[in-house]
Amino acid sequence: MLHIPPSLRHRQFRLLWIGLLLSVAGSRMQFWGLLWHIRTLSDQPIALGAIGLARIIPIVVFSLIGGVVADMRNRRQILFLTQGAAMLVALALGLLTSSGHINLWLIYLLSVIEASAFAFDIPARQALVPNLLPERDLPNAFSLQSIAFTTGSIVGPALSGLVIGYLGQAQVYYLNALSYLAMFMALILMGTVKQSAAETAPKGVSSAAIRQGVRFILGQPIILSSMLLDFFATFFASANALLPIFARDILHVGEIGYGWLSAAQSVGAALAAGVLSQVRELRRQGPILLLSVIAFGAATILFGLSRNYWLSFLALMGTGAADSVSTVIRNTIRQLQTPDELRGRMVSVNQIFFIGGPQLGELEAGLAAQFLGPVFAVLSGGVGCILAVGWIARRWPQLRMYDS
Repeated sequence: MLHIPPSLRHRQFRLLWIGLLLSVAGSRMQFWGLLWHIRTLSDQPIALGAIGLARIIPIVVFSLIGGVVADMRNRRQILFLTQGAAMLVALALGLLTSSGHINLWLIYLLSVIEASAFAFDIPARQALVPNLLPERDLPNAFSLQSIAFTTGSIVGPALSGLVIGYLGQAQVYYLNALSYLAMFMALILMGTVKQSAAETAPKGVSSAAIRQGVRFILGQPIILSSMLLDFFATFFASANALLPIFARDILHVGEIGYGWLSAAQSVGAALAAGVLSQVRELRRQGPILLLSVIAFGAATILFGLSRNYWLSFLALMGTGAADSVSTVIRNTIRQLQTPDELRGRMVSVNQIFFIGGPQLGELEAGLAAQFLGPVFAVLSGGVGCILAVGWIARRWPQLRMYDS
């Protein structure tokens, strides 16, 4: 029998969850719509891969600073600023597209600005979650957070194809700007959030505060190995940037078919997260984590081999389901093993791995597709993902045997 997830019984988390559900739909609509937009502006695969570079540079530059800020400032107030900045970027993309002044370099520039905002947004948002509910409900909260992201990611990509096909490219950006209002309302209604005021919290942004967070992670084999697992898996098996090429040139579908194809990962992720949200206690997290990443690589290989639209859809569903299981377990492990006064910095370091892997992977996939073809790029990535799991499982047996 289905039951109400315990984390939704806490009002502040419930508001954040609803805000995320709506806001993520707009963000993911823009993400996939932007890739399609780039494809219409350039036929070069490297143009798609370069968007990953534009997004990862600000993450590397600002993420550690964002983690310190999340530990020393009001996390809720930080989210007001970062969400506002992302909203302005969406409006700028819409206006430039409507006026006909948009080009690749402006898209890359605005992507850099948006990624800079998210370098502060993600540590604050992830570190805020444990402040909204008791520790015993954290695993369930992360399962529901995964559902919010994956549900939004189902609606968003599907909408991107429909909106581009029937209303035009610019409307994707305008609708995304509107979606940020949901998060603003959630933050307003949430009210004051109690946050740790521990003496060990940083008093300012400094290299010492950053080093403290890095030293903590290097001293935690479980956290470090889970971050490396995430990075290498998504670096090798990140085929998202090549989806427009597969949709148009290999599977021979248009905007709407592309929109549904880009939603397939999120369909699988939502199904997996829904199952996890009903599990009261998940044991043997380490082996399950490793197996889920192996499944991610195997599904990527299947996608690269497929020439049938629906088989490709199912393969992408498989990558989404496997990634959802992996994400929930990794987030739970890290948050439970990190004190509140270090959570922002822990998340900021993780952000470099979590976002850096797929963004650099998009650049790698674009380069491989440019010189060796898109099919080789995807197949070799899936194989690389599985090999990375084997190396990490051997190097860090603590992760292989982890069971909280």
